[in-house]
Amino acid sequence: MELTLNLATLLLLGGIALLAGFIDAVAGGGGMLVMPALLSIGMPPHLVVGTNKLIGTFGTFSASLTFIRKGLFQPALWWAMSFATFVGALIGAVLIYLMSAGVLKKLLPLAILLASAYLIWPRRVRPPVIRSPEPPTVHPRSVQWTAGGLIGFYDGFIGPGTGAFWMAAAMKLFCLDLVAAAGVARFMNFISNLTALLTFVTLGNIDYVIGLSMGVLLMFGAFLGAHSAIRYGAPFIRPVFLLVVALMAGRLLATK
Repeated sequence: MELTLNLATLLLLGGIALLAGFIDAVAGGGGMLVMPALLSIGMPPHLVVGTNKLIGTFGTFSASLTFIRKGLFQPALWWAMSFATFVGALIGAVLIYLMSAGVLKKLLPLAILLASAYLIWPRRVRPPVIRSPEPPTVHPRSVQWTAGGLIGFYDGFIGPGTGAFWMAAAMKLFCLDLVAAAGVARFMNFISNLTALLTFVTLGNIDYVIGLSMGVLLMFGAFLGAHSAIRYGAPFIRPVFLLVVALMAGRLLATK
C-alpha cells in the first residue's frame, strides 16, 4: 500500500527526514520525529513502523560508517551484542506484525510519549571514566547479550527513542563517553533497523516512495550529524539530545 501525497507534504516530510537524520546521528531519537510525521499524514500504523525502518536504516548506516572510519567504533569488539540485537529485533518485528492495527494505532503515540518522558526526566549522570570503543573487561559478555537482546527487541517491536536508549546503556553499562557511546548506539541501531526492515520487506509493510525519498535525505542529515558529534563532542551532543526530546514530547502532548 502506498499513499498519494501532494508536493508540499512531500517537501515537509523531506525536511523532517533531514532534521531527524542529523539528530539521530548526534544523540538518537530521530524516529520520534519521523513516526509522528508519518502518522499525521494518515499512514496506517503497520505501514508507519515498516516505512520508518526503511528511512532509519539509511541514517544509521551513514552514521555508523562515519564512526567506524574515524576509528571511534570497532565492530569486532561488539560481536556478542550485535548478534543479540539481531535476534531481539527479529522477534520484535514479527510480533508487531501480528498485532492488530487498532491496538498498534493506540500504542505508537503512547510509546513515543513514554520514551520522551523517560529521556527528558532530569537525572544525575556520573561522568564516564573511559574514552574507548572497547567495553571494560569487568563486564561479562552476558551484559552485551542482555542489552542487545532487550533493546534490539524494543527497536524491532516499536522503536521510538532506541538510539537514545542505546547511548544511555553504552554510557552506564560500559562507561563510555558521549562520543564513543554515540558510535555504539549508531551501529547497534543500524543492526536492529536493518533486521526489522528485511522482515517488513518480506511481509510487505513498507511505502517505498516515501521511505526511499525520506531515507536519502535522512542519510545526508546523519552524515552531517555524525561529523558534528565527532568534531564538537559532549558539549554539543547533550543539549541537542535534550532539546529534541523536549520538542517531541511537547508536540505529541499538543496533538493528543
